[in-house]
Amino acid sequence: MKRRAGEREKELKKKKLLEELGENRLPYMTPADADFHQLWKTKYSKLIFRKSDTIPEELHQMVQEGFLTLRKHDCFFQDLVRIKGKDFVTPVSRILIGNPGCTYKYLNTRLFTVPWPTEGYDIKYCSPRVHDACKALIRLNDYLHIEAVKALQGQNLFESKEIKDSTVIDREQNFATSFMEKGSVSKDQSSCCVSEDDYISLKNRTSYNLTLLNYMDPLQMLYLKQEPYFGMGNMAVSWHHDENLVERSTVAVYSYSCEGSAVEESNEQKLNGRDPAIWHVGLKVAWDIETPGLAIPLHQGDFYLMLDDLNMTHQHCVLAGFSPRFSSTHRVADCSRGTLEYIFGQCELALQNLQTDSESMALSLKSLETAVVKQVEEIHNEVEFEWLRQFWFQGKRYLKCTDWWLKPMAKLEEFWRKMEVMTSLVLSEVGKEEQIEEQRNETLSCFLLVLTERQKLRKEWTASLATGFHFEETVLWRQSLKSFRSLE
Repeated sequence: MKRRAGEREKELKKKKLLEELGENRLPYMTPADADFHQLWKTKYSKLIFRKSDTIPEELHQMVQEGFLTLRKHDCFFQDLVRIKGKDFVTPVSRILIGNPGCTYKYLNTRLFTVPWPTEGYDIKYCSPRVHDACKALIRLNDYLHIEAVKALQGQNLFESKEIKDSTVIDREQNFATSFMEKGSVSKDQSSCCVSEDDYISLKNRTSYNLTLLNYMDPLQMLYLKQEPYFGMGNMAVSWHHDENLVERSTVAVYSYSCEGSAVEESNEQKLNGRDPAIWHVGLKVAWDIETPGLAIPLHQGDFYLMLDDLNMTHQHCVLAGFSPRFSSTHRVADCSRGTLEYIFGQCELALQNLQTDSESMALSLKSLETAVVKQVEEIHNEVEFEWLRQFWFQGKRYLKCTDWWLKPMAKLEEFWRKMEVMTSLVLSEVGKEEQIEEQRNETLSCFLLVLTERQKLRKEWTASLATGFHFEETVLWRQSLKSFRSLE
């Protein structure tokens, strides 16, 4: 419900903004514009850009070879996502790589990490080269974490009114052109004004637990959506805030456009606006028609950081060039409800209400209290629709890289089957005459709501695509309805 309300609110804001614009377009700036740096400094100061020559060449080579390896092994997939109640296939192909057992959900689709090499985990990859690709990405992850911590320290330094050091003042005056610099603020420079607690906070907001890799070849796309507010041209990714992140966490994006394989930067007369041959990241203040937008060119090996609350106060899009492009978007995903550890814990909580007779081995429920039944059935729904269906809906894509997820998903499936038995046991118990009518009616009322939601979601999933995982829903649901009607 909250998601749908949020989508309606965003749609109303977009409609109002487009109505205010009419046939006009908002202004935007590129580095070729005289006021570009001043606009960046005053309105987009929490965007930090670094050119490719600031990154060690060895790391570039490892990561870029990793991209090509994953592409060669067909590890990138377009996602089926849900927007405003409708299913769409993304123009960009993606793969999620990160901590073992982590997931990331966007636009109603849960992606499961291909685990990068992690101490203490036995991860078998389909080939040594896929292992090397994942290893390269965790190396990049570590590098970007360090850079993000330094950037946040620098941001704190600039914002501190107590700091009078002339070096800091010089850096602040030249901040707008920092995307051309190689330097960054070190821990030693900032230790005088960052407490230990603040430093821990900075680390936590930059400790990336996964990266969402993207790939697109614009020349292979039949259609790309046009940017609607500024007239920036073809969009690979529309305006958005990144979802499901730890609050005020930094997003780091490494870009690798395969320059030279398509039309490169225009050598013709000076263009108005951005060069359409070059990939750009676009930024704007969210739902604002006063502040000009930014379009920043992305060349091979560049990276940028969105610090602090920039992802909440601003929106960004990706503007397509002519050449194929990879990107690695490193995030501190909010995994409070998105890890194997979490969902296994939920299953164990639900199954505490199931007991086995030591002699007959018959299964029964420990409690029929409404709150207990409701909790178990909600966990039942969570396992089925947030995990099992999401995983099998995406087919066998993960086997392109590793079989790591098969065992935990088999374990989850077994938990789900036990919860199906628990659903049947509730129906059996509430139909018995010795049940107190008031308690029975309360349990039934609550139980019916959860079961109705389950059937609605099953129909939605069936309508989207065959899952590849066969739930025994039809017989159970018919049994459930028959039981309810007999008790009315």
